[in-house]
Amino acid sequence: MEAKRSLIKPKLTSPFQIDFEWWKRNDRDWRVYLRSFLCEDHQRMFEDLDNDEIIDWIDPKTAEVKQVDGLQHVLISHCAKQEDFLNRNMALVDSVFRVFLSNGNKPLTPQELAELLNRPADTILRTFSGLRVYKGIRPASDS
Repeated sequence: MEAKRSLIKPKLTSPFQIDFEWWKRNDRDWRVYLRSFLCEDHQRMFEDLDNDEIIDWIDPKTAEVKQVDGLQHVLISHCAKQEDFLNRNMALVDSVFRVFLSNGNKPLTPQELAELLNRPADTILRTFSGLRVYKGIRPASDS
């Protein structure tokens, strides 16, 4: 499937998202980077915890208990929802990364990202559809 995806050129209507599995395979410091996005309260909380803490999470819709990455969960469910998490002065890659964190990593197209960030959709598409993968942001998988 990986090779198949690389042959298809993304368009302005192609959805993208953070591929955490890609990031884990390609950047050994990815957790350090994620920790830098935590709010002050959670930075203090996580400084004494293991770097790859798995927690039990209850899905509010299904009541199913799932094991999830604690750092990713706290970051997406709390810290990324804070008012100062996203600002207009950030670089494009950082802004897009933070949008995905704040929306729970739901796939968005370059057009949707452009509307949210007030940036050109063509620039967003060119940045994230090239050979280089920035911060794990890639076309969303079809699965």
